[in-house]
Amino acid sequence: MKNQICDGNTIDHTPAADVASGATALIGKLVAVALGDVKANKEGTFVTTGVFELPKVQADDIGQGAQIYIKADGNITSTASGNTSAGKAWAAAGNPSDTAWVKING
Repeated sequence: MKNQICDGNTIDHTPAADVASGATALIGKLVAVALGDVKANKEGTFVTTGVFELPKVQADDIGQGAQIYIKADGNITSTASGNTSAGKAWAAAGNPSDTAWVKING
């Protein structure tokens, strides 16, 4: 196709703050995971598709397949209010647990 720009699996982004490899960044409403350490004000590559183990609000009880959200601090939560849609829970993540498997942007 002449009009395809890219496969959409990665995006280049210049974050305002440092982002560690494997950590999330919100690019508008798009959840992205850093492929490597990205320094503030330097361009880096972020993944926009796939399933990732991400930090979550420990007390949240998240069922497999549930719609989940990301807080400004990067933690996954089941609370929609004031947070950004992150994707779907790939597996259940009960209370207490520190991480959730997330199919981002799904």
